[in-house]
Amino acid sequence: MNAVSLALILTGVLLNASAQLLLKAGTNAVGHFEFSAHNVLPVGMKLAFEPHIAGGLACYAVSLVVWVLGLSRVDVSIAYPMLSIGYVLNAVAAWYLFGESLTAQKLIGIAFIVAGVFLVARS
Repeated sequence: MNAVSLALILTGVLLNASAQLLLKAGTNAVGHFEFSAHNVLPVGMKLAFEPHIAGGLACYAVSLVVWVLGLSRVDVSIAYPMLSIGYVLNAVAAWYLFGESLTAQKLIGIAFIVAGVFLVARS
């Protein structure tokens, strides 16, 4: 995999991870909600006008374009496992930004993910 291909794949992963974090920030700003027939419109409007949600959706849109460009250059059997890097980034970012727990069990799981991505990338 050359530098441009790697950059496209990693940019896609970073945008996807950023989208998740922005969506979480947006739902935190809106607060807990339930969809039902009587509140689908008010809740939908709150979500539609929450800037973090809009940012997350924009990140998804751009990541799709970048991902397609990356897939045109890299085998999907190598590119797709790279998405797992997003799990690592989001676990650490969620701990730092949102105060979510980062337990020993999660860290061991993250180590397995990193090892797996390393092995796939080397192939």
